[in-house]
Amino acid sequence: MNTKRFFIFLILISMLLFGLWLPVNAAPNLQQVATPTAGPDGRILYIAEAGDNCYRIAALNGITVEQLRQLNSKLDENCTVIVGQEYLIGIISVAGTPTAGPSPTPAPPTATPTPFTGTTEICVLLFDDINGNSLRETTEPAVAGGAISVTENNGEYSAAQDTLIPADLTAYQGICFVDVPVGSYNITVGIPDNYNPTMALSTSLDVKAGDRAFVDFGVQSKDVVADPGAEAPGEQPRSPLFGILGAAFLLGGAGLGYYAWRSGKPESKLSGGGNILKK
Repeated sequence: MNTKRFFIFLILISMLLFGLWLPVNAAPNLQQVATPTAGPDGRILYIAEAGDNCYRIAALNGITVEQLRQLNSKLDENCTVIVGQEYLIGIISVAGTPTAGPSPTPAPPTATPTPFTGTTEICVLLFDDINGNSLRETTEPAVAGGAISVTENNGEYSAAQDTLIPADLTAYQGICFVDVPVGSYNITVGIPDNYNPTMALSTSLDVKAGDRAFVDFGVQSKDVVADPGAEAPGEQPRSPLFGILGAAFLLGGAGLGYYAWRSGKPESKLSGGGNILKK
């Protein structure tokens, strides 16, 4: 009886060690979009209705008329609103999943002193993160079709521009906002539909007079296919030690079980040409 209990105990220990060897998958992080009216690219659009004007659209959406003008260059000097026309009223960050490469935490934007006085300049680059490492490299070009929004936290400044491919590829390929007042800013990017982000699509930035700040945002084409043999970002490598130990315990438990079974089997003795069971 003691041998059988010892055999069961070894089986339980072997199963426990084998379970520890198996990798544990973490639950995915879920992110929620800040507003249900945002499109896939992060842009919040308002469709003008009868009776709308710039003041009414701005009041309904919690922005100023000046911010509405800056977000929509198509508005004329009289701020004429056309019924049925779409107007951009904001940009939010939209979560995505990179298709390849590690995901290091992007470094905070750095500021480089330049001979400005009283104002600052913020330059933003949306680049094609080809290798998915969340770092801008010289061989990774700018991406057109995105939208950059720069907003001062107290509402003193707000502007937006679309990303373009510059004609001079040897110069800085980002979009620069000039004569920006000193303050704390939130910088957000809306990306084209055929791209996934490889970095956070929103960041905060404090700027002082005479600073020139550069901020990079990386995206990767959805056509890029991840290597199926590569480990997922954050996945810990499997150690063969636990597998070897688990197999050894399983084999040892099987051997002891066989020994216990043989020990508990009734013995037989040959006598007079016949088998006699000894109980």
